[in-house]
Amino acid sequence: MDFTRPSSSSGSWNRLCNVVEYSGIFDSEYRQPHSRCMENTRVALRKSITQVLDQRDRTNIWLNGLAGVGKTSIAFTIAEEMKAAKRLAATFFFSHKHAQKEKAAVIIPTIAYQLALAFPRIREDIVKVIENDDSLLSPGKSHADQMRELVIKPLEILRFREEPYAIIIDALDECFSSDEAARLVTLLTDTLAGPALPFIHVIFTSRPEAHVRAAMPSGVHEILLTTRDKDTIQDVRFFLRTSLGKTRTIRPAVFGQPPFPWPSEDEFETLVFKAGGLFVYAAMAMNFISAAGHHPQERLELLLREKSTVGADIDQLYRQIIETSEDPLAHCRMLASIIYLNEPLSLAALQDLFHADKRSLAMMLEAFSPVILNDGVGHVEIYHASLRDFMINPLRSKEYHIDHERADEHLACCCLDFITRQDSIRTRAILASPRDLPYPYRVWSFHLYHAYPNSKLRNLLALFADKTLRHWIQAPAINDFLSRTVRNARNTCLSSGSVGHCACMASS
Repeated sequence: MDFTRPSSSSGSWNRLCNVVEYSGIFDSEYRQPHSRCMENTRVALRKSITQVLDQRDRTNIWLNGLAGVGKTSIAFTIAEEMKAAKRLAATFFFSHKHAQKEKAAVIIPTIAYQLALAFPRIREDIVKVIENDDSLLSPGKSHADQMRELVIKPLEILRFREEPYAIIIDALDECFSSDEAARLVTLLTDTLAGPALPFIHVIFTSRPEAHVRAAMPSGVHEILLTTRDKDTIQDVRFFLRTSLGKTRTIRPAVFGQPPFPWPSEDEFETLVFKAGGLFVYAAMAMNFISAAGHHPQERLELLLREKSTVGADIDQLYRQIIETSEDPLAHCRMLASIIYLNEPLSLAALQDLFHADKRSLAMMLEAFSPVILNDGVGHVEIYHASLRDFMINPLRSKEYHIDHERADEHLACCCLDFITRQDSIRTRAILASPRDLPYPYRVWSFHLYHAYPNSKLRNLLALFADKTLRHWIQAPAINDFLSRTVRNARNTCLSSGSVGHCACMASS
């Protein structure tokens, strides 16, 4: 998708641009590194999807499967192919790694923005309808109203186009409740089925959740991805063979020049069995094996050390990676804190937030580098949602489980420590610009509300009330958000079963 904003003096176009969730667009820079299918993999599956998309009808597709089978990679690759064919209408890719209900609120304006770029002929129609009713861009506006005015009516201009188009919605199940997912599916499939519209196929990807299945319309073309499919297992085998060969080639100091054969056939077949048909296992196993500063053979032997009775055992892989760290429990606490952040943060922001644990953060990021994306520039995020699922489920993570309350306790302490470390001049400067508040200033009361009570948290609250609270109350630019933050924290302190009866906050 072309992210160049068309030149326009229209304030309505600018307002649309301001509410667009660019990270939801499939090839956004916010979503780097992009997840795509390796060349020569998923060939038959992609061909079957393309055959449906080539039909001049309104057949929709539901691509579903368990976490890690490659749904997002397939959706991204199809989006690339449709864009190259000039048949991609719009995309919205939710992140599997963070809850993003606030992003779900702008899905229709984001689709409308992409339609305006894909079909310049309808851009002015979209701008005009916003000029007539700018409440269409409000988060509280119904999706039905937005869809009718921002998408359906403009698309009627294109009714005589014969080539079929695609709208792709990835990870539908990640950011909607059951009712919300059902409403969105119904809205998109019903409204885009109108006879006065061009042919538009909608592709949904999700896990095979019952509420999503119930929401799918009759006649949807369902594609179920499983870890037992022969083509998928063969593609995982190809991925591992290619990736191991690349590792062997780029490490001449280890494997010689020309490189000697590696790994043995027995080792390779064992690794293939462990991966099963799970692409995410294969990808993270390769991240682990090829990590800089480690001998690939030694890392491979670590992965193969424990025998598996079943393929695609992602939990065993996560436990093995965790056990390689110097302090598994402390590093899991840090990992859980990153997972439970309200939004992903950059490395610099994390270093500021975890100031007292900066060394532990660095060690954790190094030890868990196979499962964490961190290039030092963008956001630090987990590689795949399956890690989040593993960490939050005590039956899966077992001794490495960190519950929500403990993670929020750690985050609340880190936020309050960050706030109280600022001197009075810096505090007043931060509070003077409420729109640009650092993460700890925006979410400390949220983490406090959900935190497990302990003495450290009470002491930090007392320090906050003594040193910093007056600046919040006196801030010239204080707004409803800041007032609500302090009020929520006060109510938390006074509520039964929370952090405790904090007299300093209660009296403020």
